Amino acid sequence: MNTIESDRGLLLPTLRMGVVSSVNANIARINLKNAGAPSGTYFETGRYGLGEVGEFVLIEGQQSLILGRIVEIRLPERDRRSVTQDYTGATELDAIGNIQLLGSVSMADDLTVTAGVDAYPRLGDRVYAAPDHFVATIPTLMDPAATRKDQIRLELGFVGPSKTGVVTISPEKLFGRHCAILGATGGGKSWTTARIIEECLKYNAKMILFDPSGEYRGASGTAVIHCHLGDPVHKADGSMACALPPTCFQESDFIALFDPAGKVQGPKFRAAIRSLRLAKLEPNVAPDGFIKKINQIKAPITEAETKPGVSEKLDDPRQEFEVKHLVSQIEQECVWPDGYNDTSKWGKEDGNFAHCLSLVTRINGVLISPAFSCVFNCPQPSLTQRIDSFLVGKDRLLRICLSGISYEYKAREIIANAIGRYLLNKARLGSFRKHPLIVFVDEAHNFLGRSIGAEDSTAQLDSFEFLAKEGRKFGVNICLATQRPRDITVGVLSQMGTLLVHRLTNDRDREVVEKACGEIDRSASAFLPNLKPGEAAIIGVDFPIPLTIQMKKPTHRPKSEGPNFQKYWKIHKGIV
Repeated sequence: MNTIESDRGLLLPTLRMGVVSSVNANIARINLKNAGAPSGTYFETGRYGLGEVGEFVLIEGQQSLILGRIVEIRLPERDRRSVTQDYTGATELDAIGNIQLLGSVSMADDLTVTAGVDAYPRLGDRVYAAPDHFVATIPTLMDPAATRKDQIRLELGFVGPSKTGVVTISPEKLFGRHCAILGATGGGKSWTTARIIEECLKYNAKMILFDPSGEYRGASGTAVIHCHLGDPVHKADGSMACALPPTCFQESDFIALFDPAGKVQGPKFRAAIRSLRLAKLEPNVAPDGFIKKINQIKAPITEAETKPGVSEKLDDPRQEFEVKHLVSQIEQECVWPDGYNDTSKWGKEDGNFAHCLSLVTRINGVLISPAFSCVFNCPQPSLTQRIDSFLVGKDRLLRICLSGISYEYKAREIIANAIGRYLLNKARLGSFRKHPLIVFVDEAHNFLGRSIGAEDSTAQLDSFEFLAKEGRKFGVNICLATQRPRDITVGVLSQMGTLLVHRLTNDRDREVVEKACGEIDRSASAFLPNLKPGEAAIIGVDFPIPLTIQMKKPTHRPKSEGPNFQKYWKIHKGIV
């Protein structure tokens, strides 16, 4: 033990706070000798309370050091009245502290930290405040690969007011089982996201950032590409306008978007999509882009449908077609199956087109809507081509700004889901096995667990959920950032191996975090409402010992400030 004290500087007389007086399965009680002092002590520029709630402690165990955290300090009921309004801190107090037992520290040279207790403390074991430099290295000491000198580590923040205890985490531990950044408005969630991205940019990373609000437009560097869909109010310097090809949409997207109703519109709509697929595959039967059926001969169409390689694609929901001809094709589907005494031809209009007028109106409204201008009416380069070139190039961050897309017709959710599906399909084809991809999704509550369409034509927006559930095996890891964890399903949050949790004041949000992460209990989650702006608790499978750190400020801060009322509400001199 003396070796540890002198060589490692862990158990120092200056930081001693008391002795163990009681032990149960998960709590050790300590008699605090300095609880009555008006303040703590300072050691190596760091302040130590020597008995304050939230403080990490080390218990001098018989086989190893035991790591714990003070969760409660109280006086015995008989001494409660000894603390009065005139108390100055000079009186000795018989104070008791409750320490939550978190893990064990090996007494060997490597000081490995493991979750759980190797051997429980005994009565009279001495308790010390854990030095900041040791607390900061807990994530490293829990990582078996951390001893490698060439290991990449991301510098996220620090512990203690002195800022000397720098916390670094390897990308495998941060992203390996996916990551979620949670926190209420103003808690520092956006700064944490920006900080992580800046750290990743120092290395040969590949990242795609979905930016729904445009607040990350300040990210800069030679390895950063900005592109936008629609017409955002604020554009990043050098941002490129892109279009999303309609081929990224599936049949279920169109059914939910155009919402065909009743027993007439649904069948006619699906038949029109099938015919347009044939028109795309066999252009010779559709010189005008759509297949004419009214009073037309069936044979050319029937022959084209039965061609090898064509018939199996007609019912493939991923097979592309020209959406601009959808209204014209629906009209052609409203036809009698046979002509008058002539089964080789289709007949005249059957009168059902009148029942499809509401569907036609909605289709025309969507196709000309500014919300979908980047899909149906945009001559800009394809976003999918931009993604493909980014993935094979030397750039490290592709930021996709969605702030120029309105929420009309749920356009933003549908478009983001289509891009996510494109990445998922590329992942399933093995595009990221040699170079993993990190996908950052800001305001993730707007894109996960959502559905569109009416009761008879519902489509689940589940691309990012599938990325979370199966992306790891394909080389895609996802990092979600949200201020409303309760709007994300527990099934998705449970896939997040690492959680960086900022202040959460909503009870339901904390309950979701507790259910999704088995490594946090109510004692640990009780600290979440009181975190300062910029503070975050790191929790997860690879971080079974929750650690609270102050995140470092990013160089390029997110532009998420609100309106400047002081500037614009003041009355200028001379103006009434």
